[in-house]
Amino acid sequence: MDYYGAKDLAESFRTVRKNTITIAQEVPEEKYGFRPAPGTRTIGELLAHISLAYKFQYKIHGQEHRSSLEGFDFPSMMQQMAVDEKVPRSKDQTIEMLHSSGEQWAGWMEGLTESFLGERVEMHAGMPKSSKSRFEMILSVKEHEMHHRGQLMLIERMVGVVPHLTRAMQARMAPAAGKS
Repeated sequence: MDYYGAKDLAESFRTVRKNTITIAQEVPEEKYGFRPAPGTRTIGELLAHISLAYKFQYKIHGQEHRSSLEGFDFPSMMQQMAVDEKVPRSKDQTIEMLHSSGEQWAGWMEGLTESFLGERVEMHAGMPKSSKSRFEMILSVKEHEMHHRGQLMLIERMVGVVPHLTRAMQARMAPAAGKS
């Protein structure tokens, strides 16, 4: 079995972020205010959310080095993130935020040790799992972004943009279709 360590975490996160940035670049700036349905984030807010989401795990592991989530003030952090997502930003500012936050997170991950990634963090009461490894929790930032990137790809179609990953797959499949 191949080992998946800190450098692999950082590299895979950078790949995911690169694809998110491509989406942010392809969506016209006038569509950043598009809200697909009432109660959802606009494209700009969703991209800001993606940019800011790492801060949750960074605070737990990088700043506070918590061994337990008991007493962690989730509501305050989530409220502040909601406020920060709604700050008006241009397309260029949003893309720069994606670049800088992504590199800050990936750069931090690169330096993590195997022992640090293996440490267990106790969940708060009522969670289905009593503890998780730091690796699982840190990996969740990439998984969270991939979840939202799937939403963005659907939203791209709603505003008339064929996602770059779809175009790339279609280009790969085109030679095979011509051989039938």
